[in-house]
Order: sequence, then C-alpha cells, then structure tokens
Amino acid sequence: MTRLFLPDTAPVEAAVRGLALAHPDLLHLHQDPLYVTARDRDPRRRVGLLSGGGSGHEPLHTGFVGRGMLDASVPGRVFASPHNRQVYEASRAVAGEDGVLHIVKNYTGDRINFGIAAERLRADGIRVRRVLVDDDLATEDETTATGRRGTGATVIVEKLLGGAGDTGLGLDELADLGTEIAAASRSVAVASRAHTSPAQGGRAFELGDDELEYGVGIHGERAARTVARPPLEELVDRMARQVLDGLPRRPDDVLLLVGGLGATTLLELYAVHDRVRHFLDAQSVRVAGQLVGTFVPALDMSGFSLTLTTPGERWLDWWHAPARTPAFPVTQPLAGTEPTR
Repeated sequence: MTRLFLPDTAPVEAAVRGLALAHPDLLHLHQDPLYVTARDRDPRRRVGLLSGGGSGHEPLHTGFVGRGMLDASVPGRVFASPHNRQVYEASRAVAGEDGVLHIVKNYTGDRINFGIAAERLRADGIRVRRVLVDDDLATEDETTATGRRGTGATVIVEKLLGGAGDTGLGLDELADLGTEIAAASRSVAVASRAHTSPAQGGRAFELGDDELEYGVGIHGERAARTVARPPLEELVDRMARQVLDGLPRRPDDVLLLVGGLGATTLLELYAVHDRVRHFLDAQSVRVAGQLVGTFVPALDMSGFSLTLTTPGERWLDWWHAPARTPAFPVTQPLAGTEPTR
C-alpha cells in the first residue's frame, strides 16, 4: 500500500517547522497557534496580507510568505480549514496601519473561520476585509450552491496584491483590486491518478489506465466527469479553450499558470506549457507572464491545472515586482530581455 513519508503525529506542525528552519531569513514560526509571518516587508506597505487554508497544497500558502507577497499564512489540517484562532492571532501580528486583508479560497470551512476571525478583529478595532478567490470552472454550475472553488488563481491574486501592497495602497483599494483579479481568473484541472490518503494510505480513488478525472479540485475529490484519456494535444486544447471561453471578456493578453497537482513531473508540465502556448498563439492571445511548476497541488495527485488571468492596468508591473519568498520564482525580468514564445 502506498503511504506518504509523514510522521504519525502532528505531520503539519513538523512540515511547517521544517519550512521555517529551511528559510530562517524569510520566515518567523509561531507554534501556538500555528502560523508563519514574514521577517521583512516593504516599509510602504500599510495593510497586512494574510492567507491560508488546508495543508496538502504546498507551497501554497506558507511558501508565498515573504517580502513582496504575503505577510502571514495560517495552515490547517490536511484538506481542512485553519481554526479561526489561528487566523485571528496571525492577523493581529501583521495588521498594518490600515488593517489586514484576508485572501480566502472559496470553501465553506475557510469562509466560516476567516469570517469569525474577522468579526473578532473588528471588535478589537482592526480594519479587515476579504478577497474571495473562486476561479474553478468545474464548479461553475447553477446546481452548485457554494459556487466556484478557489484553486490556482490564488497564487496570481497573492502575487499581484503583494506587488500592489508594496506601493502603499490602502485596505479598500487592495480589497477591490483583489476582487477584480479573482473575477478576471479562471482555471480547470485534470488528474490521471488520485492522491494518497494521508490517514489510511493507498489511493483515495481508482482510475483506469485510459481514464482521466476532468475537473478535479484540490482536496482529492473526484471530478464530476470521468473521461477517456485523449492525446495530450487534444486534452490541452480542450482545457485551454474552456478556460479562455470562461473568462468574463476575451483578452488580448493573459497571465498563465500551468500547475502540477503534486506528482506530475516538470517534463510533463513543460510539455503542457508548450501546447498551451501553441493554442494561445493560434488564438492571437499573448502571454504576458507565466508560471510553470507545482504551486497548488492536492498532495501527490497526478495531474495538472491551467489558469488564465486577464490583466488590468498596472497588473503586469505588480506581477514583475520583486518578491522574495521560499517558493515564488518570478522577480523582475532581466534588463534587455523581452518575453517571446
């Protein structure tokens, strides 16, 4: 039976301690309750940026704490929301002169616990607002009462808000901007193999060799549809077309994220990226910025996601603004270089 290499007790605590020990110049660890904060932030930043959610999605969110992105992250149990006390204490620790902004993926538990923490913060006199990320087209269905799930676009929201926050924008400006970024983003994901169940071991569900789950989320759940596995080119074109058509307006350029779900190799992800770029070129859509790698996985699920964001005014400046965190790879482009296909 397949099992994960995790300790039998307190695996999340062990992993977060390990992360903080690996990046002592970037992160400060708080153990009771569990959260991490950035050791450094731009002096122009007036609002603390905080995100979090269930564990199993690393490097989201703890890997994006640092100068130019998040000021704090609160990790919950595997695939479970953090406790509202974690959110409350971390928010108090990083609130700026104009308060704190919560970046929340659209899941019921996260919405509830971040909401409770926000009420406590307001009672303390701390300004707080929320950006809700809901980009997953697989749950864009009128029968889905909770609406679209939050997935890969969370990374794009956190990066752009980090860059904007470092220019001195206030809480209301950042909250409105984050809502615009989330609204301009859509994602879809597929998987050929389920994640390993962290409690029981073994695969969470079984798929045939010639099958794919089309429209998986990031909590190891099955998709609404199991489809026959097509050739890669056909699959990527189908996904890219769905995401492009799902954007609120047809873009001239996009931010692109090709994300691994945990067990997908870079060899595979770059092959996917090549095909997506081919598709977008054929649609006369320019890629203004991209990420390729594992940023929002579902433990060790074998699969990948595509995310597109239609950039607004100044968004590319914030995308390319310097960031120093354990996991975000993009800073400023080298002088004299131009992005090309």
